[in-house]
Amino acid sequence: MLIAALLAAADPTNGPAAGSSAAGPAEAPGLGLLFWLLLVLAGIAVSVIIERLLYYHRVQIDSAQFLAGVKNVLRRDNVIEAVSICDATPGPVSRIVKSAILNRDAGRERIEESIQEVGQVEVPRLESHLTVLATLAQVAPLIGLLGTLSGIGGTFRRLQTGSGFATPIDLFAGVWQALYSAGLGIAIAVVCYTAYNYLVSRVKSVVHDMERASKEAVKMVASAPDSSPAPVRAN
Repeated sequence: MLIAALLAAADPTNGPAAGSSAAGPAEAPGLGLLFWLLLVLAGIAVSVIIERLLYYHRVQIDSAQFLAGVKNVLRRDNVIEAVSICDATPGPVSRIVKSAILNRDAGRERIEESIQEVGQVEVPRLESHLTVLATLAQVAPLIGLLGTLSGIGGTFRRLQTGSGFATPIDLFAGVWQALYSAGLGIAIAVVCYTAYNYLVSRVKSVVHDMERASKEAVKMVASAPDSSPAPVRAN
């Protein structure tokens, strides 16, 4: 029942130009419901890719230069300015350093706990929407294959209802639907899979910066009380 309904919905003979003698590959009559569904999925994939690229470009900073600037400010014992620098800098690295600075008087263990808490919040933000690309990379070819079956099925149905005779245009309508659906499904899968791997590499790069910043922040903040000169013992 479900397959029959899908075949009927995607039948190329339902297109307004399917029976026109002037129809051709350029007009692509009767592309079917599944082809338009693939176009919607392609739009979703493009929007996710653009949003993630802009987000990673915004949050990934030069962590070495940022840490050096904060360290120089803390050496002057200017905690307020250090926090202001963290607030003005986007990204998870600055939030990790800020958390360490705010908990500088709570001990090394509490500093590490606060950094871990920030990391647990920031990593899911970095990985957000990536599962959409992974899902589309797997589902799009299957939808394209279903569209191919729908196009071929519509062609055979025309032959059956036409007593075994059909014009080339009637046959090509189903063939074009099959080719366009399969091609679009594969193209979406290739783009989504490639973009997913690239974006995952960007996430790993940001996480690496977070880990390095965490270690530097703990050393920078925890060693601050020890910067004062040690008391001189009397002999």
